[in-house]
Amino acid sequence: MTIRLSDEARQLIAVFETETDATAVDCLPDDDRVVYVVTAGEMGAAIGDGGSRVEALEATLGRSVVLVEDAPTAEGFVANALSPAAVYNVTVSENDTTVAYAEVAHEDKGVAIGADGTNIETAKELAARHFDIDDIQLT
Repeated sequence: MTIRLSDEARQLIAVFETETDATAVDCLPDDDRVVYVVTAGEMGAAIGDGGSRVEALEATLGRSVVLVEDAPTAEGFVANALSPAAVYNVTVSENDTTVAYAEVAHEDKGVAIGADGTNIETAKELAARHFDIDDIQLT
């Protein structure tokens, strides 16, 4: 699937890759934060020792930074997008629409949803961009 990046997103990815020595495959910027999708296996490099690279990136950008690790499957990607919530299982159902059902620990549903629904909305947007998933439902 081809992902279209805005000029701002491309510029933010360049800053990310310079600051972290990791590769980003997608970027969702907004006024308060930037969400990066990091190539699978490069999350440690992106975070840095004790979060040092993320902190430096946040200082450079003047915004908070959220990292999501890429995955080869829709199920793995949705689980990563809902992190740090504990996701036990993800099932993708394809009927008229494609819906990912994510089994999340009861005590982590608030984390998966996020303040004002920001986490679940970001997960939905990323899942749509990367795997043509129309919706994510928490179970």
